[in-house]
Amino acid sequence: MYSSILGGITTDHAAMVIPMDDHMVHRGHGVFDTAAIMDGHLYELDQHLDRFLRSASMAKIRLPFDRATIRSILIQTVSASKCTQGSLRYWLSAGPGDFQLSPSGCLNPALYAIVIQNHSLPTQKGCKVVTSSVPMKSPQFAVMKNVNYLPNALSKMEAEENGAFAGIWLDDEGFVAEGPNMNVGFVSRKKELLMPNFDKILSGCTAKRVIVLAEQLVADGRLKEIKLGNVKVDEGKMADEMMLIGSGILVKPVLQWDDQIIGSGKEGPVAEALFDLIIEDMRSGPSTVRFPVPY
Repeated sequence: MYSSILGGITTDHAAMVIPMDDHMVHRGHGVFDTAAIMDGHLYELDQHLDRFLRSASMAKIRLPFDRATIRSILIQTVSASKCTQGSLRYWLSAGPGDFQLSPSGCLNPALYAIVIQNHSLPTQKGCKVVTSSVPMKSPQFAVMKNVNYLPNALSKMEAEENGAFAGIWLDDEGFVAEGPNMNVGFVSRKKELLMPNFDKILSGCTAKRVIVLAEQLVADGRLKEIKLGNVKVDEGKMADEMMLIGSGILVKPVLQWDDQIIGSGKEGPVAEALFDLIIEDMRSGPSTVRFPVPY
């Protein structure tokens, strides 16, 4: 773990702590992001870091260091961990100071980073989802990757209570929005890859990369085209395929949404192909998405 409060990196679990008076702890005033570690490489580090800094700006949190220094700290933290498979998660908070609502008593923002080891890859096994009854965040907060994840957690809990993997949020106009920590995609009966616009939801780095990789499926005829726009619930439920897309699950097929079986009720070929393309990209993609960790 790295802590700017500690002033360095520690491998002692007992030292991996955050002050209780940190504004992120008692007021939720913080942002975060995550980058996967695959075969000793950080995947989409710069893409995630760019989003992290945009979120910090929206949350009005000053940077404790410039972008290059933050990037270097994150890489050094992974290097010190010796972890070659897992994820790097990092936070920026208004910092410790007092227990007031305003961060005016927080003199210095705080940067934290932790490495999470995970040797197993996500599975391609299909899942069930339900329409979430938990209100989703307003666009101002949905597009910002902040630490206020209570609606997300409640949506996930509601889904699990109903035997499902995740809840699907609908936006204020009733169109498909996103899951609690993943984007949603569909393959229409016309073989179009459909995804909701990113204007009211989090701009998923994995989802955006999937859109790029999916061009290969357009080129070989497995997809007709890729479209971003409003997706109606009925349109989604009648699609040939539905999938959840995120850094923790990559591409996960959805076999049932509420009482509606999706397509054939089995994992579809496009979801399977996109999963394989992401794995291949993580293992042997271009230098723009893979950074070798100097252990």
